[in-house]
Amino acid sequence: MNLEFFLQSILFGCGLAADASAVSMANGLEDNKMKVGKMVFIAFMFGFFQAGMPLIGYFVGHAFISYIEAFIPWIALFLLGFLGIKMIIDGIKKKEDSDKIKELTIKTIFIQAIATSIDALSVGLTFSDYDVLEAVVCCVIIAIVTFILSFICIIIGKKFGTKFENKAVIAGGIILIAIGLEIFISSFL
Repeated sequence: MNLEFFLQSILFGCGLAADASAVSMANGLEDNKMKVGKMVFIAFMFGFFQAGMPLIGYFVGHAFISYIEAFIPWIALFLLGFLGIKMIIDGIKKKEDSDKIKELTIKTIFIQAIATSIDALSVGLTFSDYDVLEAVVCCVIIAIVTFILSFICIIIGKKFGTKFENKAVIAGGIILIAIGLEIFISSFL
């Protein structure tokens, strides 16, 4: 593990946390009197699922690595590019009032955490060059970054509303596309 590994892991965390951060911001707007304990719980749930999904993807990918090894750069480019483009398109689209959160129950937070992290499952497939320790460390970094960004975005949502929501999703999409391109290009160098 070197500096590049840690920087790439932080970038993965930033890219994957964009959806969770946008939802966190909306949660802050919806409940502007939210207590710190609930804010920590929301950020923890987002971080937990953002870390767990790529780890699942990593182990599934390793079970089939001998069959897909030659295609990993292409898979990474396609998956991260697809997810990045999807995030950019979602960020450009206007959110409708029907997307607003009505009640922040534990069930609602759990569903939000799963929904915002499902795309992270495929990111774990791109960790093919990592050993188990590197995959776990990367996922822990993703969890920490997601926790911090989600917590900050709840505070921003409580204070300023969701005017930055779409920009966070677009930035996350750009980061994922850039990582996909970096993996693809570096496989040929």
